[in-house]
Amino acid sequence: MRTTTDGSAPTAERYRAFAEVEARGLSATYDAWALGIAGDPATVALIDELAPAKRQPNLVFSAARFHGARPGPYAGFREWLREHWSEVRATAETHATQTNEAGRCALHLPVLAEIEGPLALLEVGASAGLCLYPDRYGYRYSGHERLDPADGVSRVILECETRESHGTAPVPVPGRLPEVVWRAGIDLNPLDVTNPDDLDWLDALIWPEHHDRRERLRAAAAIVASDPPRLVAGDLNERLAALAAEAPADATLVVFHTAVIAYLDEGARVRFAEAVRELPGHWLSVEGRGVVPGIRARDDVPNDSSDFVLALDGVQRAWAQPHGRALTWVPNP
Repeated sequence: MRTTTDGSAPTAERYRAFAEVEARGLSATYDAWALGIAGDPATVALIDELAPAKRQPNLVFSAARFHGARPGPYAGFREWLREHWSEVRATAETHATQTNEAGRCALHLPVLAEIEGPLALLEVGASAGLCLYPDRYGYRYSGHERLDPADGVSRVILECETRESHGTAPVPVPGRLPEVVWRAGIDLNPLDVTNPDDLDWLDALIWPEHHDRRERLRAAAAIVASDPPRLVAGDLNERLAALAAEAPADATLVVFHTAVIAYLDEGARVRFAEAVRELPGHWLSVEGRGVVPGIRARDDVPNDSSDFVLALDGVQRAWAQPHGRALTWVPNP
């Protein structure tokens, strides 16, 4: 099946796939809007005014909500979109899907805790850098005590279900958070959480029904604003090596990314995978199945169709719910 980020797919097909594969069960609003658009040639014609890469449902819906579209049935959204299309089109043309979900740190943490520290974190596709602070958040994994930073209770608590069934292994929930001594990121257009417009855009990227994520965004943004990371603007393949070279020599480098590589073309994905494998340290990826070259998905382990492949150094370690809500560990082959 083509993904919703596949610009070669017809718009109606992209929106139908988004409804059935990504939004179903997670956002009734986006499910209804995407299915409505898939069967509405007039609205498809509007969206087709955008460049193929800008027609993706997440971007169009977020641009609409940025300008005031309210959750509700498709019929109402259809009329609203026609009335406000010029504003929505302009925002879609100048913005990108830079969802910065701090909850994804709950996916990264069990792997980061296994790596000998202190750690130097480098995120590609960093957006505003909220996922560069796994040591500043609190965590509650199902069946485990709450885990907080050593210096006190965090204002951000990340809830994550540890899913176990026949054929899976227990998620190795750590007893303490890793020590992070350096954090940096690359993004085509880094966002600044102290800029109200940037923060409002991040808010618009959160799906309508996900009120917990919206509250978490504001709390995590306050943590980041108090100690901003180094964020570099540019193409990840062009900036990766130079930024990685800035990491402290006495720290373990971890290059990581979540839901980013799907936006690269095939050649860029291959170049990135080759480049990151040559760097010292480790590579942590959380991406859709089949997205990252050379990483085999363990479909012998129970998973949901929307789960991402969490891999360390090119080997899958878990199935992960994309927004950090659940984790299924993969046993050794």
